[in-house]
Amino acid sequence: MTTAPRIGFDRFISLEWATTALKVRAGVAQLEDLEALLDAAGLGAAARTKTRTVLNRLWLQPRAELVDYADRGVVIFKTNPDAPVAALHWGMAVATYPFFGKVAELIGRLSALQGDCASAEIHRRMSETYGEREGTYRMTNMVIQSQAGWGAVERVEKGKRVVRLAPAMVEDDALTAWLIEAALRYANKPLAITNLQTQSVLFPFNLTQPLAYLVSNSEHLTVRSEGPGNRFVALRSA
Repeated sequence: MTTAPRIGFDRFISLEWATTALKVRAGVAQLEDLEALLDAAGLGAAARTKTRTVLNRLWLQPRAELVDYADRGVVIFKTNPDAPVAALHWGMAVATYPFFGKVAELIGRLSALQGDCASAEIHRRMSETYGEREGTYRMTNMVIQSQAGWGAVERVEKGKRVVRLAPAMVEDDALTAWLIEAALRYANKPLAITNLQTQSVLFPFNLTQPLAYLVSNSEHLTVRSEGPGNRFVALRSA
């Protein structure tokens, strides 16, 4: 019997909380600023602890293998004030939490044609991977609610449908390559360069730069050829 994958991203995370955590890591805000926001939210002790755990993993104390990735995200944040900050949170969440990435991938894929999808279908697909349990249902809602708070989607018809909002333009080269790296970390396998523009897990963002050129020139990514016209991008080994 296989064990269902761990969920991890099990709290609603507001855009303001995530941005403040990013600012703390960037050295432009204090931890007390984040604590004050959580105080104002009136979270119970257990909920607050779980919320801090998610924020720690996102920005404050990322896993060892993601510290460099997080630090490069901070550099993008500090050097490009026009970059959509939600894209930075999205990249970290996708790279850190496969559960978050799976919800994003499903919404991106299910809403690709009509621009919206049924919440019930998202829950059904998530339960296939993470098991038919109350926790899966509740945590999927937490992720959808967070993604709505970050400006990616809107929940309509009393939450029965999820509508994707207009994608944010990503024009910065460094942020574009950084987001592609997040998609690679989530996929855990090389991705076809021809499919980078339409990666479901990155559906809230319009990557406007020439992606083949960008990934070919990234020090963190490598391009492999597997026959004529079949070029793949992968994470560059340390």
